[in-house]
Amino acid sequence: MWQDWINALLGVWLLIAGFIPSITTSKSASLWNDLIVGVIVLILAVWVAKSRWPEWVNSILGIWLIIAAFISSIVASKSGNMWNDIVVGILIVIFGVWAALMKG
Repeated sequence: MWQDWINALLGVWLLIAGFIPSITTSKSASLWNDLIVGVIVLILAVWVAKSRWPEWVNSILGIWLIIAAFISSIVASKSGNMWNDIVVGILIVIFGVWAALMKG
C-alpha cells in the first residue's frame, strides 16, 4: 500500500533529521527519540502483513511524536525539532490510520 511507503519515507526522514544541525542538537533526548521512533516506523511500514496491527502501532508512534514534542525533558533546545516532530507525527498518524482502514 502506498500509505505504508510514505510512512517508510517519514521513518527515514526522522533518521536523517536527527543529524541536521538546524533541526536538532546532537546528544539530546530528542535525537534518540527520533532515531528510535524512526527505525520502528520504518520497519513496521515495510512489514508485509495482512493484518492491520503494524499500521496501528505506527499511528500510536505518530501520536507519541506529537506528545513528545511538548515534554520538556525530550524537547531539544531548538524549536525546529519540535515542529518537525509535530508535523511528521501528524503525517504518520494520518497515513497509518488510512492504511489500516484500507486493509479492513
